[in-house]
Amino acid sequence: MFQMQKFEESIRVPPKYIGLDITNSVKKSLAERFENRVIKDIGVILTINDVSDIENGKILVEDAGIYYNVTFEALVYVPKLYEIIEGDVVDITNFGVFVRFGPIDGLCHVSQVINDYVSFEENSRVLAARDSKRILKIGDEIRSRIIAVSLNKGEVDKINITMRQPGLGAMAWINEEKEAKLKAQEKTKK
Repeated sequence: MFQMQKFEESIRVPPKYIGLDITNSVKKSLAERFENRVIKDIGVILTINDVSDIENGKILVEDAGIYYNVTFEALVYVPKLYEIIEGDVVDITNFGVFVRFGPIDGLCHVSQVINDYVSFEENSRVLAARDSKRILKIGDEIRSRIIAVSLNKGEVDKINITMRQPGLGAMAWINEEKEAKLKAQEKTKK
């Protein structure tokens, strides 16, 4: 889920930004420190939107930078438990599928890919389902649900997802199921 959030922070403006407009130098410093990074228990800050309050700067004897207490607003991606997400398969291993959605990757364990026995084909890097004959490969678009979120350590790899629930899976599979239902409905109408 994308949302705007306010933060209060002390930020160091390095010497390379001193001489610029204060708001601009603070915004550049905030961007370097926070953008595209996981913030513990919050999510991923995508962009610094607005700097609304800048207190007088402090200079430390041993440091050439200037420290400001600031209030700023940022666009944040916050992964929510049970949220439905769509993304692309970016890697497949013998233990699961890595899916990129928004700015982060989630892991779908092999047991959560499909209600079927799956095998990992190492040479072609695909997962193949035994009974349904469905294949999942790198680059496939998928729809899944977030089933576990852990951003406590500031790491991006703690999002677990499932594709085993109705309406989830590879988009090609979902479209096949829709077409099959439509054909079945047409047959019953005749």
